[in-house]
Amino acid sequence: VQAWLAKSGIDIKKLGLFTLVMFPYPWKFIWSPLMDRFSFGSLGRRRGWMAFTQVALFFCVGAMGMLDPIAQFSWVIPLAIAVAFFSASQDIVIDAFSREILDDNEQGLGAAVKVNAYKVAGLVPGALSLILADMISWAWVFWITAAFMLPGLFCTLLVQEPKSYGVPPKNLKEAVVLPFREFVTRS
Repeated sequence: VQAWLAKSGIDIKKLGLFTLVMFPYPWKFIWSPLMDRFSFGSLGRRRGWMAFTQVALFFCVGAMGMLDPIAQFSWVIPLAIAVAFFSASQDIVIDAFSREILDDNEQGLGAAVKVNAYKVAGLVPGALSLILADMISWAWVFWITAAFMLPGLFCTLLVQEPKSYGVPPKNLKEAVVLPFREFVTRS
């Protein structure tokens, strides 16, 4: 996105401020209890949210490329924030999913796999996008980049919902206060 904006001639001050759109990441703890409490769709608590965030990211990333970054900059910002929000939300649900499908002794290896997959998932489409931008229009570049969400969606539809997660929290006290209290008092 920053390369697209810079190549389009966006003012350097706007481009610098654009990094603030990533603000959902440090604040994702605020809505994570809601994602833990509620199911989205018939796929289950984890798979439903994974599918939703992947589809939302597909359309938000693709739609961003349809905009003129100079004439429609006021639309680029909310779409970029939406991409950051859905991406952070996907992190939440993938962390919860992996916590539930892996045994305690597998958590370290699982975390290492997720970190490396995250790096590859950012590097490959990002590098490919920059290469493609020299050959085709930015609109196509964004849709091709968005298509990288489809293998994840396909996997989400194939895997089974974890069975070990138990009963979802009944209220915000169970979702937020009690886990926080348990964490603080843990020895």
